[in-house]
Amino acid sequence: MSQLRQIFRPCVFAFLTVIILGASSGCRSTSAPPGPPVTADTWAVVEGHAITRDDVDKAYRRTREPSQTVSEEETLTAKLALLNDLILQQILLSKAGALKLEVAQADLDTAYNNAKKNISDAAFEQELTKRSLTAADMREGLRRELLTQKVLEHEIGAKVAVTDPEINAYFEANRAQFNVPEEAYHIAQIVITPVREAQITNQSGDDATTPQAAVAKARMLMERLKAGASFRDLAVGYSEDAESSPRGGDLGLVGVTSLKNAPPQLRDAVLGKEPGSVNVASAGGAYTLVLVVAHEQAGQRDLSTPGIKDRISETLRSRKEQLFRAAYLTAARSDANVTNYLARRLVESKGATPALLPSAPKK
Repeated sequence: MSQLRQIFRPCVFAFLTVIILGASSGCRSTSAPPGPPVTADTWAVVEGHAITRDDVDKAYRRTREPSQTVSEEETLTAKLALLNDLILQQILLSKAGALKLEVAQADLDTAYNNAKKNISDAAFEQELTKRSLTAADMREGLRRELLTQKVLEHEIGAKVAVTDPEINAYFEANRAQFNVPEEAYHIAQIVITPVREAQITNQSGDDATTPQAAVAKARMLMERLKAGASFRDLAVGYSEDAESSPRGGDLGLVGVTSLKNAPPQLRDAVLGKEPGSVNVASAGGAYTLVLVVAHEQAGQRDLSTPGIKDRISETLRSRKEQLFRAAYLTAARSDANVTNYLARRLVESKGATPALLPSAPKK
């Protein structure tokens, strides 16, 4: 069921791909608009939009395996984290309304069909039932995800530009890294292990914990790649290697000498393979999906070398977008009218963690 697990886990908010209902956390504001009545089931209010206990429960059911047993403290910690992650989603949804951005029905249908690709209708329905969710819940979550992505593209992606002088300056400051001392392969990886990791750093929080789950996860990711998914996005979302996952699995240039001394499975997945190909190396129940990005001959590159300017431009754009996104989201959250009643009540309980906090919050 590892493949099913991917669909029901929302991504961490770094790329804002949260596909669930809900939002919120507390921020200051000078003039909050009239909000909805606060009841015992109101866990947050964001820009006048109430986030209820039921909304958070749906999010929780999507992110936890139904068979997993956790304590009350662990449950509340997870729900508080979900609430905090979802603040930005609701804030961005409010911005989408102001920007008059919408998701086309055709785009929503495509996203929904992609979400359940390679899973039978019966298995999908069974998983929904097990989590007390409906197809409508899934579609609404996907709509919200697509809408937040549209906001970020409109407000950030479309406004980031890289100039030729910036590319030239980067090349001159980093000329040494464009000198390849020996034949080398530029590679990237997605790591899957059959054991529980001490810390999960990928965006989806996914971790294959058994040999069977590792096999299913490797198969699912290869199918996603064959369907056109980005290797980088899948590495960020699912790779279990803490060091390379945040970089999209990128390992940079690896010399042929090092590759020839690597374990046979890795060596054979790279040497002689065409750029763009993805091969699977397996050993001891673990799997590594290896992407050959490029095959480089020895020598000094310059800006006239095919692909060099594009590579530098992509690096600089990624840096700018990361900085712009962090600033934009920080400002958006600071300016928003948000009250996190769940956090407030937990603080007032002084660590007593009352049973899912049934009492009404104070205004």
